[in-house]
Amino acid sequence: MTQRTPKVTVRRNRTLALVSALVKGVVAAGLGLGSLAVLVMVVWISSPYPDSGPGGALRAAAGVWLLAHGAGLVRPVTLSGVPAPVGMVPLLLVLGPVWLAHRAARDAAESQEELQDGARDGVAGPSRAGAFCAVTAGYLLVVAGAAAYARGGPLYADPDTLAFPVALVVAGAAAAGVWTAAGRPFGPAPSWSPLAVQEAVARTLFRRRAEAAFRSAAAGLSVLLGGGALLVAVALGRNAGAAQDAFLGLAGDWSGRVAVLLLAAALVPNAALWGAAYGLGPGFSLGTGATATPLGLDGTLALPRFPLLAAVPDQGAGALPNWAALAVPVAAALAVAWFAVRRAAPADAPPARAWSPRETVLVTLLAALGCGAGTALLTAVAGGPIGSGALSEFGPVWWLTGPAALVWTAVIGVPAALLLRLWRLRTPGWAWRRDVPEADEPPVAEVDVEEEGEGEEEGEGDGAGRLRRWWAPWRGRHAAAGEDGEAGPGAPASPASSSVPLPGPAPEAASGFEPYDFLPTDPWHEKDGPWHGKETREARWASLKQGSGGLMADFPADRTADRAGRTDRSDPADPVPDRRAADPDGPGATP
Repeated sequence: MTQRTPKVTVRRNRTLALVSALVKGVVAAGLGLGSLAVLVMVVWISSPYPDSGPGGALRAAAGVWLLAHGAGLVRPVTLSGVPAPVGMVPLLLVLGPVWLAHRAARDAAESQEELQDGARDGVAGPSRAGAFCAVTAGYLLVVAGAAAYARGGPLYADPDTLAFPVALVVAGAAAAGVWTAAGRPFGPAPSWSPLAVQEAVARTLFRRRAEAAFRSAAAGLSVLLGGGALLVAVALGRNAGAAQDAFLGLAGDWSGRVAVLLLAAALVPNAALWGAAYGLGPGFSLGTGATATPLGLDGTLALPRFPLLAAVPDQGAGALPNWAALAVPVAAALAVAWFAVRRAAPADAPPARAWSPRETVLVTLLAALGCGAGTALLTAVAGGPIGSGALSEFGPVWWLTGPAALVWTAVIGVPAALLLRLWRLRTPGWAWRRDVPEADEPPVAEVDVEEEGEGEEEGEGDGAGRLRRWWAPWRGRHAAAGEDGEAGPGAPASPASSSVPLPGPAPEAASGFEPYDFLPTDPWHEKDGPWHGKETREARWASLKQGSGGLMADFPADRTADRAGRTDRSDPADPVPDRRAADPDGPGATP
């Protein structure tokens, strides 16, 4: 009999895990391609006059699936006979393939703890690099097969675009999945990077600053997209008649209208980016000879008939409503500043823990750089050629839109961040910051402000544990008590009914305040010391009488004399000289 050693078993299990990761990549790609193929086949079956058979519909589905990865398509059959390129990517279609590749890589990769536990039990999984390579290779195998299958269809992929950007998109999604499975670590830097970069990444402070910059950039980019979508919605509402005419004119049957509606829904993120580019200033191209900006629309338009294009502004100089689009980048810059200051000067932390102005400016500039880079990347795929000739340039220009977003967020965001920082670090004395200790006061418990939740940064708690907002600075003092000082239902007790002293002026500020002298330093237990002297006891008695409001009696000055008289009247024959006189009403002596 032959017995396998543990090393051979672990090696075999690792190989099987790599094969499993490869299969997961194939399944992820097949799910995306199959879903889109089913949708295309449903539209083809419901169409009363299909242009081709089921083979042509499946090849068109494969071409559209490749387009969702960023591949450039070619339409061979045109009226002019010249093949026309199609490079505008519907961004809503990108979400499906990217999410599937990300999920496959995340499931294939295991954390380091699971790898160690599996190695102890004899079941070892693939390494993170192995999972990434296996999932990416399996996914790209399906991409190559789909590109080969779509060669004879109405839309086939340009071979030059399969390596870039299709392979890059798949590899990026898989790398993000492996990074998620590892717990999203930030570092360490690669060994080939400069030593200064490695040391900076190793610092916790650098990681926190980078995280704050990344979140601020994401917030600014989200505001840009939301503002662009709002501009498109307003423009479509004003030109609803033209959009309806274009929608009804493209297809006469309900299946064709459903197809047009699905295509318009897939291009909604593209339209939002076009609106953001319009608000930033560079605008977007409508052919090789026309550009739409807030200043106006000039040139010869080359507009196909499509419902979303009804939002294009009218030709001529821009009016006041067109200039109102500039509020979108202003809002994005303020969002960048707000999210940066939330980490630079938290509302529930003392001023000593706030970032310096230099650090605040640096993080805001990094956030502006990230916002500009993200805008340039998204606008690069939001537009592209949709034909030949005049339609070869369609959409925003990324190398103009990205720098415009950087300039807007940096010029407005940096001063706004400094002003917000000054507002949060203003002189204490307001009710909403009285519960925050000063820099010279030792904190009760050392709390890491950078790692606190987002909800705690919005407001501070008052004495009753409730959140106190910045727009109600005096609410904590006067809202709980009514005009007569009685507490309302659910409110804390009034100052008069509470035994806990409220923060107020120092005792020295009260009228008639006389501080006490220092106590004597002599030992208190000495009977002949100054603490037991008559003058000292009289002073203490007078102080207590004054504090009691006159309730105490006068100091018994004749107590010493009475004590001496009782001593003289004692019986000399008594063997105990210190015996006190018997109480006549008390019990008698014991015989």
